[in-house]
Amino acid sequence: MALLLRSLVQRSAAVSSGSQSCLLYRHAVAMGTNAKEQMQKLTDKNSRLARPLSPHITIYRWSVPMMMSITHRGTGVGLSAGVAVFAVSALVLPGDFASYLNLIQSLSLGPALICTAKFGLAFPVAFHSFNGIRHLMWDLGKGFRMPEVYRSGYAVIALSVLSAIALAAL
Repeated sequence: MALLLRSLVQRSAAVSSGSQSCLLYRHAVAMGTNAKEQMQKLTDKNSRLARPLSPHITIYRWSVPMMMSITHRGTGVGLSAGVAVFAVSALVLPGDFASYLNLIQSLSLGPALICTAKFGLAFPVAFHSFNGIRHLMWDLGKGFRMPEVYRSGYAVIALSVLSAIALAAL
């Protein structure tokens, strides 16, 4: 593509200058194939050899590092969205925080539902925080061997669940 673009620029320069047109085409090389033809060749070869499409979610075995990465990104997006919604609602909705807390208490939802909701709020914060510490350790160059990756992943999950339970019990 870059060669084609350079050739077009040189052609337009040659037309405008008139006399140097033969010098400008000296380094241009004709393109043999384009990207679409190359992709078709690759697709035909893979079909002929019965190769699976890659990367594809059905050919990968789910692992702890994969799930930790997906969950870390999901909790980050969820926490960002939650903070944004809370901030906008604090600006837009009438009343103050105490009035909404009184509203929730007047609903008499029961301790099981309240603890479950508190766990649902505490777990993403705890998981994202502990997994962020894990990523900081990786930034220091520690814990890259696969047994260490799995061990730290299980430790993050355990610490997150325990911390979320402790925060929900408050």
